[in-house]
Amino acid sequence: MDLLTQGLLGAGMAQSGARRDDVRLAAGVGFFAGLIADADILIRSENDPLLNIEFHRHFTHSIFFIPFGALIATLLLWPFLRKRLPFARIYLFAFLGYCLSGVLDAFTSYGTHLLWPLSDARIALNMISVIDPVFTLILLTAVVVAFRKYAVTAARVGLLLAAVYLSFGWMQLQRAESIAEKLAVERGHTIERLLVKPTLANLVLWRSIYQFDGQLYVDAVRVGLFSDVRVYPGDSIELFDFSRDMRELPVSSVLAGDIERFTHFSDGLVALWTGQPEHAEVLIDVRYSNLPMTLAPLWGIEIDMAQPEQHAKYTLYRDASGETRKKFMSLLMGQDLD
Repeated sequence: MDLLTQGLLGAGMAQSGARRDDVRLAAGVGFFAGLIADADILIRSENDPLLNIEFHRHFTHSIFFIPFGALIATLLLWPFLRKRLPFARIYLFAFLGYCLSGVLDAFTSYGTHLLWPLSDARIALNMISVIDPVFTLILLTAVVVAFRKYAVTAARVGLLLAAVYLSFGWMQLQRAESIAEKLAVERGHTIERLLVKPTLANLVLWRSIYQFDGQLYVDAVRVGLFSDVRVYPGDSIELFDFSRDMRELPVSSVLAGDIERFTHFSDGLVALWTGQPEHAEVLIDVRYSNLPMTLAPLWGIEIDMAQPEQHAKYTLYRDASGETRKKFMSLLMGQDLD
């Protein structure tokens, strides 16, 4: 999730394991430790555009890296806190602050190497968006109250409420998946694979993607709390197949390797997109789009078959126009689209 939420979760975890007199220091240590895992965002290369997305949420987010991540945080903080806390106490707070960083990210849809090195799978539970203001506010309130009142109980209650909110996200996910399955049946389709994920900053509007007969079907599903379920039918696109779509590309080439890496990053839900004339060959991550029922991607890689030994260009296609924001709000509110 976003850095603020990661830090707040780390602060709350550290406060929950602190003594009353240590609550404020624990909050600072935990907040800092909660951010350390995302230092992998700094791993990048000018020559390899995919290196950054390949290693973000990688080994630093693994549950097996937790003791080492906590140690790194402790060593960085020790010079500043050694007169106020013993090393072991700083490490305890850092461990608590770091321990759920990868787990929290795994609750989103981005994908996290939670079990590396035992598994290279990108775990994504799709229960919450990468940014969720309600979840963040729960943690923020608890951490601030605990900090001001020296109240360990406040931090623990905040963590409990955050867990309840995640449980609510799981229930909403089940509802949205059920609607997506019914929609496929109505179309006469047999779902071969289904992914349902929340859209940005809410647990009401969901993006549904299912595979049938070599096609990916994308729809928006709104599961409100006090209103009827609403489906916004979307687009479909042919699932990318390397052996079919890249027959002329040597499998040992740099470009072929980049396609494989991007496909793994996107959990196999990729397709060739020709939505913009100036980008004739773009392999897109179908999981994400500017609007939940469209194929207009958030990112993709540009494929130049004429240069197989050159790295693919990673490109962002985010659309923050007023029209797109207006349509998103209409979907979120369950309104008709013009």
